[in-house]
Amino acid sequence: MILIDGKATAAALKEEVRIKVLDAAARVGRAPHLAVIRVGEDPASVVYVRNKEKACDVTGIRNTTIVLPEETTEEALLAKVQELNRDPLVDGILVQLPLPRHISESKVIETIAMEKDVDGFHPLNVAGLWQKTPHVSPCTPKGIMKLLEVAGVDPKGKRAVVIGRSNIVGLPAAKMLLDANATVTMCHTRTANLADETRRAEILVVAAGKAKMITADMVSPGAVVIDVGMDRDPETGKLCGDVDFEGVAPKAYAITPVPGGVGPMTIACLMENTLECYLRRTEAR
Repeated sequence: MILIDGKATAAALKEEVRIKVLDAAARVGRAPHLAVIRVGEDPASVVYVRNKEKACDVTGIRNTTIVLPEETTEEALLAKVQELNRDPLVDGILVQLPLPRHISESKVIETIAMEKDVDGFHPLNVAGLWQKTPHVSPCTPKGIMKLLEVAGVDPKGKRAVVIGRSNIVGLPAAKMLLDANATVTMCHTRTANLADETRRAEILVVAAGKAKMITADMVSPGAVVIDVGMDRDPETGKLCGDVDFEGVAPKAYAITPVPGGVGPMTIACLMENTLECYLRRTEAR
């Protein structure tokens, strides 16, 4: 069984980004600049934003974190995003999700300038992925494809099953696998006879947000298992994913752990996206 080490792969990618940032900054006269907005004090969001700040420090990307109170109005948040859109020295904008319930996440995502949307969530970036036109790829699916490559897994001709239909992971991951010439089936937690579908998978990507829902009997021997989930084991309280790692790992050809799998790659790909947005903006002048 191959344990797909997301931490090591992410560290290597961040080192690549750091070298490119040094070179580009010497030519442009400044480093890339990522602005992150966090609204409220959601514990997970606090950790995620802190990890992004650390990644910026490692890669040499300038970081500005803007923390707004929970009661910030939608209008005030949209105004702050527009301000960052207009700032010529800001190359990437990220608004940390989830947002308080009184704020429309879709409105916020649509307000971020497409060319500064480092998450790849803007409708035009989503459309670009499907139409194969210039776009920013969403970080987690991008990281999944890089992990498959590092593990020596070529999706071409393989049967892939993706559980999850969000625009953040499920749909773009399915599209990227299709573009890599896999045959893809999309499922969700209510799919009838879900285990029948997962047992057919040579590549299984699980992004359902349901702790340990994939058990050993749902995975075929020799499958590649990519676990996007992050939750707490209801019995032990420890971090776990959507996959019962202890049960599934002995059957898998390759598997990502939780933590230490897809999560670190998401942040590394965010750094790469920030660099790419910066290069497109500065080289287009």
